[in-house]
Amino acid sequence: MSTTPQTLQNSKLSYRRYKDGDTKFKRSQENIFQASWTYKCPTYIQSTPPCQGQCPAGEDIRGYLNIVRGIEKPPVGADGKPSMPWQEYAWRRLTDCNPFPAIMGRVCPAPCQTGCNRSKVEEYVGINSVEQFLGNYAIEKGLGFPKPEVETGKRIAIVGGGVAGMSAAYQLRKRGHACVVFESSNKLGGMLSFGLPAYRTPRDVVDAEIQRILDMGVEVRLNTRVGKDVGFADLKRNFDAIFIGIGAQVGNKLDIPGGDASNCTDGISFLRDYNEGKLAHAGKRIVVIGGGDTAMDCAAVARRLGAYEVDAESREHASVIVAARECDGGRGQKGAQHWRQSAEVVIAYRRHVQEMPASKHELEAVIQEGVEIQPCVAPVCVVKDENGMATALRVIRVDWVNKKMVPKEGSEYDIPADLIVSAVGQSVGWAGLEKFKNARNLANVDKNLQAVNEPGVFIGGDAITPLLLTTAIGHARIAAEGIDAYVSGKPLEKRPKVDKNLFDLPRDLAQRGVKFEPVTEPIRGTYTSRGALHNFDNRADRYTIPAESLFLGHFTYTPRNEREMVTIDAGNVLGSIDERLIALTEAQAQAEAKRCMSCGMCFECDNCVIYCPQTAVKRVPKKEASIGRYVMTDYFKCIGCHICMDVCPTGYIQMGLGGE
Repeated sequence: MSTTPQTLQNSKLSYRRYKDGDTKFKRSQENIFQASWTYKCPTYIQSTPPCQGQCPAGEDIRGYLNIVRGIEKPPVGADGKPSMPWQEYAWRRLTDCNPFPAIMGRVCPAPCQTGCNRSKVEEYVGINSVEQFLGNYAIEKGLGFPKPEVETGKRIAIVGGGVAGMSAAYQLRKRGHACVVFESSNKLGGMLSFGLPAYRTPRDVVDAEIQRILDMGVEVRLNTRVGKDVGFADLKRNFDAIFIGIGAQVGNKLDIPGGDASNCTDGISFLRDYNEGKLAHAGKRIVVIGGGDTAMDCAAVARRLGAYEVDAESREHASVIVAARECDGGRGQKGAQHWRQSAEVVIAYRRHVQEMPASKHELEAVIQEGVEIQPCVAPVCVVKDENGMATALRVIRVDWVNKKMVPKEGSEYDIPADLIVSAVGQSVGWAGLEKFKNARNLANVDKNLQAVNEPGVFIGGDAITPLLLTTAIGHARIAAEGIDAYVSGKPLEKRPKVDKNLFDLPRDLAQRGVKFEPVTEPIRGTYTSRGALHNFDNRADRYTIPAESLFLGHFTYTPRNEREMVTIDAGNVLGSIDERLIALTEAQAQAEAKRCMSCGMCFECDNCVIYCPQTAVKRVPKKEASIGRYVMTDYFKCIGCHICMDVCPTGYIQMGLGGE
């Protein structure tokens, strides 16, 4: 099957330090005490890059991209050789926070890329494409997570085997705690298994990344609903702590007159039935209400399923969900006279197309596959026939005035439909756990995600914030840290302002065998001291570095290495189960990682060494080097001219008091 790029690269270099009409030369020297020298000397400030700042999972994105690009090398073993391939080293850095990289690299809408400072030069770094490459590599090579070296003897109950629950199990097993997952369905994965279509997340990929967590020694009890099959009080009595990650598995019904027709359903139920093999076809005319990724998935699935050409007496069966056993699973024909044909699929959305919250590439894909978008319409009612079956969705055109929807009187019209799918949100089903539900149908938790007035019970995922799958992964990390402290008898500390999985330079140096001595007098001019990190300050837990703090002029125009997509259009979408995204090659992944500007961390460009007029900046000895510990400043030579700060591409060098 042929392939085409996702989008065309037409960008031109957008960054210029000086614009047309500028007449003044801006010098940093204007900010120092004297024109030639000052007591201001270089300080090395670790900041959080905006990609990580906007990653709900909190991944060390800059860290694993630096490994892929070759700046940070895998640790060397006793034989003097790398202890592992760089691909594995990058994957382990990535999965320290997110155990589902092959999945998230495919389906995450990548808010990290929205914040990428590289977009100030030309275009964001394709972070999730590198993530997919690393995730695929780990599956191909059979990489696994190590079992904990020490078991704590603490037992944690995890309610829900979806993304939040399995991520929590992963984080807790790393800390040596025994985990038992209680899952109400017959399979783990939650939305990964029942909500996302296989062409977005191949089932072998989902199964592999879940199995890797199970192999750490996680116990699972399927078909077990807490509150029904096992009491919550029993969990409190038999476990040291509890994590609730039940997700938002209940689709919102179509709350308009006639919305109770049997051929009206919600998006979550529609996708679940599809993933469980219960959908043989969707119908000839499908209307999907909504503009998010779930709506796109429903529309794409409907186009793939299509309809069967049937007689009038069988129309009812063609317009509602039919068990797969009644047909052939949607693969071709149903009997000699029943041939499958394409379905007419319409997405009805109340706002403009450009305001749809769906991922851009998902929206573009469904349009290419033949889905019609009808924007700026609001549902009025469902039109039924004499048998109570829906035959159309009546809508009214709307305008938006001062961000308020204004219906156009007399503009109602009907969209014919054999099946109407309402993909307008989902909610948490609290059956058996109603005590945690607040007025918004969510749970109240503190900063450590511990349930209010319920010590030892932690909650994460859609149960507290219905957002992205990566949000649930981030919640699991925070909750696991809180659970670890709770079962260890430690106080739950205040969470940092930038609550991410941050790089720890002192720990990295210790792992590399760099030792520090006690700090002794004098404490000024510490660049030769063995008792301190030379003028280093980690502000990553409270500061995300903006593009204005970088020397963007260092970076030249470099087009993004885009993943290609399998060409699926209106002509071949029927019955297609092909994965659409084609992963980057190794060379492409490395090239894309090299586009990362390493915001807020040294990436060893040597600018400060080259441009220092006093030769005050020099490289540290290799045996003492680490990421963020590449250069040092001789305070007896430094005159505080600010040049090193001016030419630092990443904003890692700032000026502060420190010299003698």
